[in-house]
Amino acid sequence: MKSFLKYSALALATGAALALGSCEKALDKINLGATPGDLIYNDSTLANLSLNYIYDQNLPLWFGMGGIGFSAVNPTGLSDESFADNAYLQGTVQPNDVTDFGTTLDKGNNYGKIRTINMFIRDVRAGSLPAGTKNRLIAQAQFFRAWRYFDLVRLYGGVPLVMSPLNGVGSEARDLTYLPRNTTTETYAAIAADLDSAARALPGKWPASADWGHITKGAALAFKGRALLYAASPQFNPGDDVARWQAAYDASLAAKNTLSANGYALHASYDQMWFQEVNNPEAVMITGFNTSSGDQTKKNNTYDNGTRPSYTGTGGGSNQPTWDMVQAYPMLDGKRPGQSTRYVYSQQLFYKNRDPRFDKTIAYNGCVWPLNGNTSYRLWTYYKGTASVETKASTTSFYTRKAINPTVDVSSAVYVGTDWMEIRYAEVLLNLAEAACGINDLTTAFDQLKAIRKRAGIEAGTDGNYGLTTGMSRTQMFDAILYERQIEFAFEGKRFWDLRRWRKLESTLNGKRRLGLTITLTATAPSDFATTRDALAAAPGGLDNIYTNYFTIATKQVDTKYNIAYKPEYYFFAIPQQAIDNNPKVQQNNGVWGGAFDPLR
Repeated sequence: MKSFLKYSALALATGAALALGSCEKALDKINLGATPGDLIYNDSTLANLSLNYIYDQNLPLWFGMGGIGFSAVNPTGLSDESFADNAYLQGTVQPNDVTDFGTTLDKGNNYGKIRTINMFIRDVRAGSLPAGTKNRLIAQAQFFRAWRYFDLVRLYGGVPLVMSPLNGVGSEARDLTYLPRNTTTETYAAIAADLDSAARALPGKWPASADWGHITKGAALAFKGRALLYAASPQFNPGDDVARWQAAYDASLAAKNTLSANGYALHASYDQMWFQEVNNPEAVMITGFNTSSGDQTKKNNTYDNGTRPSYTGTGGGSNQPTWDMVQAYPMLDGKRPGQSTRYVYSQQLFYKNRDPRFDKTIAYNGCVWPLNGNTSYRLWTYYKGTASVETKASTTSFYTRKAINPTVDVSSAVYVGTDWMEIRYAEVLLNLAEAACGINDLTTAFDQLKAIRKRAGIEAGTDGNYGLTTGMSRTQMFDAILYERQIEFAFEGKRFWDLRRWRKLESTLNGKRRLGLTITLTATAPSDFATTRDALAAAPGGLDNIYTNYFTIATKQVDTKYNIAYKPEYYFFAIPQQAIDNNPKVQQNNGVWGGAFDPLR
């Protein structure tokens, strides 16, 4: 059963009661502004209906994406995970390009969404619902207000904090809406305050399965931990102020303790966790999707159909892993390729003896990848001469298989409803590890890494350290944590943001061109290879034999036009000029952007 928030315009128009629990996760759009507040906020069902609209407006899509501006850019293509071509990678971003700040009156941009949230909070407070009900409703809205401000502060630095609805009618009221930018420190403080308030009112776990997907106390604390980790990172904390790391540590420790006390934990299976919904212990914050095909009810995730090979669905071929990402995975003993003495790395047999997360994330030529209900389906991406054996060739020779539903048929791939886990329990542990490293508590940091690697299935080794180096310095521990995040959260939209908050975009990516592979069948291969390859690969040592004797592999550049050229000013983007024209009290960011606002204050 798929449980989540469901509402419809018809239900609101007729005043019909609509339970939050539903067997379809569908969030239809409604015009809340046309409905009298005293009708909605004196009735718990209608108030929850109004809250559902806020959920629908603010919950992230797959990869943590949103619908406008920079948030609409798939972050996997902005890092070394996958390939994309855009102005950010080219180093040609202009001052008006990052439009998330908002330049028009629009309920769909960040400040439009914040206004909807502020109106909801105001009206709930003015309503006659019981105090406990009010507090829980307001708490969930406060979570999403913090979500919106976090989206802004990580892009621009401090922004104007609007914490109540502004009346823009009349010249005097208009002038009062001209708010200056708050400092970055003040913006992060407001985010933390909203999340603290939300955590005080929310339950550790909602009692009914029908409430699955609602924000919990643990989710609020986990998001606070994430936000304060950003505030402590070099992007915002170039002086390495330990007090910021301490605040992030306290937040993530509180999140871990709260979540653990309420049954949250690492899921037993790194790959199957995506297919358990209600009471999934890993899922701290989710966006729910459904499998409906009806125009008014469908809320399909689009990720599955867009990511699988095009000939196994109705779209497909996006989010292809680069050769750079393929090579990044550790070996089975947890050591990096080339550093393991137990498992020698070979580029020809790149798939052999890798961290188990490799086979659960990367689909490669010759692998068994259950798809379309075929549990023994084997993927082939090689070339015969100059022609690919695929009907539409992978650019890199690889596909992402993480969270791809193995059982749906070709025609149903477009309707896959696998939920997106925006915050996983694993993130809480790695946020805690990083913050602990920040305060030089390297033992706590080390313990979180071991827990993540144990669940992954990496060999413990004779020392029980899962391939981790003992006696690491603070700098080495930070590097180990970022590496673990790269692997654990591959193709979950976090790699780019990690590199950005650590100011490592330039040192990691600049001057490089991402790579793919071309795998070619040799002339010595059997003439009937196309019909016998599955059987040959299934034999003991068969795939190794095929790669050794019948395939050549060659790297190729998938960035064919330019070397990656991130600019240092991209750590804080420019406010669009139209937004400054709309509000003359808003200052532009300093440095290359030419303004007086210091985003590090």
